[in-house]
Amino acid sequence: MTFQWTAVAVFLYAEIAILLLLCLPYISPLRWQKIFMFSLWGKIANYWNKAFLAIIVLLIVLFLDAVREVRKYSNVHIAEKSTQTTASAYDHIQMKLFRSQRNLYISGFSLFLWLVLRRTVSLITLLAKEMGAQVALEIQVANTSDAARKYLEENEKLQRSLMERRNCVNDQLIEVTNKKLKQEAEKLKAEIKKSSMVLGKKTDEVTAVKNRAESLKKEYDHLIREHTKLKDHSGEKHDKKAL
Repeated sequence: MTFQWTAVAVFLYAEIAILLLLCLPYISPLRWQKIFMFSLWGKIANYWNKAFLAIIVLLIVLFLDAVREVRKYSNVHIAEKSTQTTASAYDHIQMKLFRSQRNLYISGFSLFLWLVLRRTVSLITLLAKEMGAQVALEIQVANTSDAARKYLEENEKLQRSLMERRNCVNDQLIEVTNKKLKQEAEKLKAEIKKSSMVLGKKTDEVTAVKNRAESLKKEYDHLIREHTKLKDHSGEKHDKKAL
């Protein structure tokens, strides 16, 4: 195997090892993202696209060269098989054909795995970003839930304090109302007392007036009787004089 195909084979084995390492379930995409964020990878990332395209072009050239070699030695193999050749020449052509096919497989798989590796790294990076965004969103949701819970607790405390204040205000209003009612009741009692006193005086006056009226009535009756007696007496005197 020549140097260039040895390098391609080593590159293929390295690709297989890296892909197997990337496919390990024990290493999360977030950890891979942290690894990709190292300063060394940051320096390599500046030349990553150029190196990727250069390797792609190189592998395509080697793949096309391997295809050409396979077609060449396949045609030679058919021609040698149709003609009578020595066994050593036939074996030499077979060996060349085998090497060209081996180089074709190596270059083809290297090209394919290089594209797969590029896509895998891109997907892992994208998945790590999405997972980071999900973690940040979960943290934000947790913070929002904590804030909402604190807000509800503060709201409950505020409602309790408002209820207590309302109860205090109601108690104060009830006390003030009771005081006013007591004052009004005392005023009414005083007025009733005054009214009862005035009523007693008026009752006494009415009783005195009634007594005076009765005494006047008695005197009037007495005067009427006296008048009647005098009238009768004067009548009798008049009758006597007439006789």
